[in-house]
Amino acid sequence: MFPSQERSKEKVLVRSIACVVAALSLVVAEGVIAQVSDSKVGFVNIERIMRESAPAKAAQEKIEREFKRRDEELARLAESLRKMQETMDKQGPVMAEPDRRKLERDFNENNRDFQRKQREFRDDVNQRRNEELQGILERANRIVKEIAEREKYDIIFQDAVWASARIDLTEKVIKSLDAARSPAAPK
Repeated sequence: MFPSQERSKEKVLVRSIACVVAALSLVVAEGVIAQVSDSKVGFVNIERIMRESAPAKAAQEKIEREFKRRDEELARLAESLRKMQETMDKQGPVMAEPDRRKLERDFNENNRDFQRKQREFRDDVNQRRNEELQGILERANRIVKEIAEREKYDIIFQDAVWASARIDLTEKVIKSLDAARSPAAPK
């Protein structure tokens, strides 16, 4: 056999194998597509649940009430610092050096105290918010699981770049959370 005939047969064989592989790929892809099309998929937007559900709103109000006094105290301290700064700006250049230094020391000390209290306040608020939202998240996840089992979902996503409104279960979860929280709901 001539070398050119051998190469020709090899090309035919490679093409034949490629066609068989392509055909098998299509069959496998059809099977996968059929399986996926039989799957039931859902999506919940946790951020929206944490923003719009009655328990989340109630938790936010509770935290605001809980920290209102400290927030007001910080506002008073900030106003006091602002007035001290104004006094230093207006009277500092004409004050005696020891008085000006004392005023600056007092201002710096009060400013450090204010910043420390402000940092502690933010940390405490964040910790309480996380505690409250963790409980709501756990309840929301239980509700999502109940919906998935009851309505026979194969998978429910919580994070997605985009999700169709057709598969969005967020409103169902919010309504269930709100109903579970209402006093008229059976416990």
